[in-house]
Amino acid sequence: MKIFVINLNTSAEVTEKMRVVIEKVKHTETEIKVVSPSKGPVTIESSYDEAYAVPPTLDLVKRANVEGYDAIVLGCFCDAGVEASREISDIPIIAMEEATIAVALTLGSKFGIMTEVRARVAMKELHVRRAGLLDRLASIRPLELSVADLAAKPEVSKERALMLAQQMIKDDQAEVLIMGCAAMAGYHEDIARQVGIPVLDPTVVSFKVAEMIADLGIMHSKVGLYHPPSPKEIVWY
Repeated sequence: MKIFVINLNTSAEVTEKMRVVIEKVKHTETEIKVVSPSKGPVTIESSYDEAYAVPPTLDLVKRANVEGYDAIVLGCFCDAGVEASREISDIPIIAMEEATIAVALTLGSKFGIMTEVRARVAMKELHVRRAGLLDRLASIRPLELSVADLAAKPEVSKERALMLAQQMIKDDQAEVLIMGCAAMAGYHEDIARQVGIPVLDPTVVSFKVAEMIADLGIMHSKVGLYHPPSPKEIVWY
């Protein structure tokens, strides 16, 4: 089995963090490739950033299809470009946010999401609302750290995450917590040990879902939402 993981931003540090974490949890026989685009935003912290991240990500999706991978993980907790990626892919695409929330629903009544900064709370709430899951959402709370800081300052990030987790459990009745940024890859185990409830690392969860989907040999439907686009000329400015 071969899994292709795309970090949608261009940060080499975040890409390497994801690779290290995935190496620890993958099946022995699973081959992985963890990559990021050569062009695009160095971190993704706005809809504007997401828009610029999508075109080079689509190129990597095409590459994974050509190179014979069994599944692709879109490694950003915003699921930018997931619908377009599934339209052009003949192998399953696992979206990090979507997959992690789906798993969280099986582990408790209400889930909470930690995000990087306050400005991203509204966007993540919008995603939950569109999925029809607001009644299962405990809260979305910011760590008030940039993506770059989350990656570069693990001890500070984990200290803030622990304090926030305790607050979300006590004040918001969260039963499952999601560390909603790929830059926090590998931080969940320390937090989970101290708070006593499931804490999900989206990098780990989405990758393990990808392994499962590839192992089952199933694929997203191509007859409706992810129907292949019709061929046409695209003019770039």
